[in-house]
Amino acid sequence: MAIEKKEFILEGLDCAHCGMKIEDGISKMNGVVAASLNFTSKTLMVESEDPEHIENLVIELRNLIKKLEPQVKVNEKTIHNELIEPESINKAKMIRFAVSLTLFLIAILLKFPFGVELGLFIISYLLVGAEVLLTAIRNITKGQLFDENFLMSIATIGAFAIKEFPEGVAVMLFYQVGEFFQDLAVNRSRKSIASLMDIRPDFANLLVEGEYNKVSPYDVGINDMILIKPGEKVPLDGVIVEGRSTLDTSALTGEALPKDVEAGAEILSGSINKNGLLTVRVTKEFGESTVSKILDLVQYASSKKAPTENFITKFAKYYTPVVVFSALFLALIPPIFIDGATFTDWIHRSLVFLVVSCPCALVISIPLSFFGGIGGASQNGILIKGSNYLEALNNVHTVVFDKTGTLTKGIFKVTEVVNKNFITEVKLLEYAAYVESYSTHPIAVSIVKAYGKEIDKTLIKDYDEISGHGIKAVIQGKAIVAGNTKLMKAENISYDEYVGHGTVVHFSIDTKYAGYIVIADEVKEDSQRTVMALKELGIKRLIMLTGDSKAVADKIGADLGLDIVYSELLPAQKVEKLEMLEENKNSKGKLIFVGDGINDAPVLARADIGVAMGGLGSDAAIEAADVVLMTDEPSKLVTAIKIAKRTRNIVWQNIFFALAVKGIVLLLGAGGIATIWEAVFADVGVAVLAILNAMRVMKADY
Repeated sequence: MAIEKKEFILEGLDCAHCGMKIEDGISKMNGVVAASLNFTSKTLMVESEDPEHIENLVIELRNLIKKLEPQVKVNEKTIHNELIEPESINKAKMIRFAVSLTLFLIAILLKFPFGVELGLFIISYLLVGAEVLLTAIRNITKGQLFDENFLMSIATIGAFAIKEFPEGVAVMLFYQVGEFFQDLAVNRSRKSIASLMDIRPDFANLLVEGEYNKVSPYDVGINDMILIKPGEKVPLDGVIVEGRSTLDTSALTGEALPKDVEAGAEILSGSINKNGLLTVRVTKEFGESTVSKILDLVQYASSKKAPTENFITKFAKYYTPVVVFSALFLALIPPIFIDGATFTDWIHRSLVFLVVSCPCALVISIPLSFFGGIGGASQNGILIKGSNYLEALNNVHTVVFDKTGTLTKGIFKVTEVVNKNFITEVKLLEYAAYVESYSTHPIAVSIVKAYGKEIDKTLIKDYDEISGHGIKAVIQGKAIVAGNTKLMKAENISYDEYVGHGTVVHFSIDTKYAGYIVIADEVKEDSQRTVMALKELGIKRLIMLTGDSKAVADKIGADLGLDIVYSELLPAQKVEKLEMLEENKNSKGKLIFVGDGINDAPVLARADIGVAMGGLGSDAAIEAADVVLMTDEPSKLVTAIKIAKRTRNIVWQNIFFALAVKGIVLLLGAGGIATIWEAVFADVGVAVLAILNAMRVMKADY
């Protein structure tokens, strides 16, 4: 079944609770597989199972949003409106608020006859609250109760009904002040996230008929030539044809150290050219470029919601109606059954319940916390594909590492050539280079490099590469077998045991053992630091899987302090080992596999969380993994877990803070102690504080 995706920008969406209703309504439409609304970026993503009728679905979607929120303008997302700009302050609204506040203060501070005083309060109330009242009435006619407009209208009209005129106006004024600060906080968070994502290039200098013209990056094709001047962002991925410079790649990798590049080097979009003039041949269209994929991953990570987000969404659906009916119960039952109780007093208490019943503090701040965590991770060179993976990083029980390119540099060098008497070292290395010349494996490349001479491939016959074992070929009429001990055993060739640090390749010539070559791979500088940090974070098991020899694997495992090492594994055996580890781990704990994202795609897909190392510019890594570490540093995994833990702490701080304040005010309100003023703080005040707290996840230094 083909799935069609459509994306929209919802301009004018300023209510998270309303956004939740839009998302819920669209999710229930016929033909919709999934709908996800990111309130922070105002982006709606809809997946349909019926591509042929997608246009009809879009019409229905627009009609539904118009019905639910008429002020929201629906724009189909294009290359020109990918990031919504924070909205400016409504000046007319501010003037109405100032006039309302002035009339309110005049009515309180000066003595007027009752009729004049009431008139001043009503005018003041309507100036600041008319929009809320009209919205509430419109929603009621559509059967939409329990939103903040309805609740605030009932609460303030109720205050007027029991002749608490100053309180009715003051509550609406306080509510609008709170809404203003809430919008300010949300806009500030939008700007912060937009600044994290400020890696999109604005233009490219395209070579057209001998001249460079400034064009949109979208108008540049593969193999086009572009010029990148000092201080400009690299607009598209490509290869440097001419020039040398230093690149600032910190926006992509989180790595502050600049990178020197020259002709022949690959260059990635999103980097900043620091000094030299570069002529670059484009290798990817903008939609497939590194910067475009990073932006897409971060902006749409919110579509994969964390369990906590789903819980809050469900909680909000039930919380508001329960509190509203509790308010109704509180207004009607006590005056009937309690001697001396008055309706005026208990209605006043019930109004507190109505004001507190809006769940905005949770509905806004929780998704914002996760979105901020994902944005902060990207700033540190870590791409997390969804809030669900960010939350899952809090419950890691087992981390399984690949060896080559993950814990080690993957840069192999020939360190020793051991020959038998019937062949010289030089000749053994020559045969080795020829037999390995077709292979792209790092070990084969290192042998060819050590040989250092041109290879005449016409001399190679009957080439046969055996996965996980080695290579067989006929070179200059000689039957050469090159590989590990498994291959030697399979060919019934007696071989010398090697004890030492490094990978050994054994050779036979015409079934006669000829010797071996040792290739060493260096352990990365921060691998040991990573292992220690993961243990400090409480990770229970640290394991390494490798196809390398037992001696080499055990030596590296011991040096790094790993718990378990599995060696001499074929690709299929790695998956089997991972499945075994998955079965033996804690049921609630998560298993992470960290690999290079290219050769380890099956294992990455099988793990609870697949983490690709050094995935910068690698399509295979970005596709296969749930988390992509943009550099070759395994310590980025530690940073990712720290960001996840900080995000979770802030999420639960907001949940406990919001529910605790609302709970206390509800109890005090029922007891006649809290007024509607405190209730407004428990609604909009708590929302503002929760939003500001959520923004801390983006500011932390990891």
